[in-house]
Amino acid sequence: MDFTSTLWQLSWHALPDEAYIWNQRWLRLCQNHHTPTRNNKKLLFTSSTKPPHRLFRSAAAQPSKSRMISARFRQGLSLLACVLTILSLKAEGASVGITYLQDAVAKGAVCLDGSPPAYHFDKGSGTGVNNWIVHIEGGGWCEDVETCLSRKKTDLGSSKLMVKQFGFSGLLSGQQKSNPDFYNWNRIKVRYCDGSSFTGDAVDPANNLFFRGHRIFEAIVADLLAKGMKNAKNAILSGCSAGGLAAILKCDRFRDLLPATTKVKCLSDAGFFIHAKDVSGGQHIENFYSKVAKLHGSVKNLPASCTSRMGARPELCFFPQYVVQTMKTPIFFVNSAYDSWQIKNILAPSAADKSKAWKDCKLDLKKCTPAQLKVIQDFRTTFLLAINRAGVLTSPTKGMFIDSCYAHCQIGRQITWSSDSSPVVGNTKIAKAFGDWYYERSPLRKLDCPYPCNPTCPKVDSESGLDG
Repeated sequence: MDFTSTLWQLSWHALPDEAYIWNQRWLRLCQNHHTPTRNNKKLLFTSSTKPPHRLFRSAAAQPSKSRMISARFRQGLSLLACVLTILSLKAEGASVGITYLQDAVAKGAVCLDGSPPAYHFDKGSGTGVNNWIVHIEGGGWCEDVETCLSRKKTDLGSSKLMVKQFGFSGLLSGQQKSNPDFYNWNRIKVRYCDGSSFTGDAVDPANNLFFRGHRIFEAIVADLLAKGMKNAKNAILSGCSAGGLAAILKCDRFRDLLPATTKVKCLSDAGFFIHAKDVSGGQHIENFYSKVAKLHGSVKNLPASCTSRMGARPELCFFPQYVVQTMKTPIFFVNSAYDSWQIKNILAPSAADKSKAWKDCKLDLKKCTPAQLKVIQDFRTTFLLAINRAGVLTSPTKGMFIDSCYAHCQIGRQITWSSDSSPVVGNTKIAKAFGDWYYERSPLRKLDCPYPCNPTCPKVDSESGLDG
């Protein structure tokens, strides 16, 4: 038996019925025992947890025999990475099965490909039986027919391609030691398969695409209410990245759908995407969100408290800085002032960096030139101004944990949520900061010093992907 086969059998023997992973796209790569390609180009997976891409570099330039040996070696390394990742995440949380909302299809609440929406549900117990966390998955957006057609062939556009088991960790962990404030709550992970942060409501019959994010959100909340959330004493709507944006955009709506007696608050992780110019002086992110809103028919489902104030530009309500000003429901923001996705895609997107002068800097801030670091520090200033103008620094119903780590999404994994390696701001970790704010143990706003001042920030993963 060869090395890679031995590794694979050992890993699955160790986890006979718990072959799950926080990043399911990485899991599918492991399961298929190959590197997926599109048009003969290697695919980079899009989530806040990334596979080690350098293990899959092309060997086309090598001599044939050497290439075969190299390919086998890389395959072995990639499988070893799979094994180690699965084993490490096994310790983080239990495997939670998937629930498909078949009844939602008749209501038009479907993924991009027309398949039913889905979520993972770990029931609460004891004192948490009437408390609920509804957490929305991240995964970027699709802004045109081409990208949406590609997306519907993945788990981010079709529930047919979603893994059936999902590991809960961080905010969703069921372990009291690592998640003392929320471990016994009803915890739900909402799968993201519409590409618009749950705002769309349109159909493209010619391309067989369904832009039904808004209907998915409504159908899932209705289903959870019927399963006991109608009796909720406490409820949190949270999300990461594109899901963190959805947690902002849907926060007041979530409040309205629950009983008036329920204490409702929201939590956005890496979802405060700012309206800013790129390094070329262009409006890359503004144009991108405008395309998303137009394609998906999102404007009518953006918060009316925002769109009514934006005149001829209601699509700008995709940006939280304009929405949060008039929000009624309490909300807490976990974000980096140097959010890695925003620096890569808002500040220095490839379209604005034709010479690739920012390529190394975007992968690791330590590789930035002094001039580039100045631009990045200015971006932090712009981010903090947007937070301030949104009222986050002054409102008694808003809280924040803004660190200086080069990171994107921090509440979904134990290592950043609450562990010995978690980032610390003002002697406080993220889990305690949010718990103190939610339970009103303290009116909490934590703001970190400028990069590179915080030694508790995790080591930069220079292979992190560029998608939100």
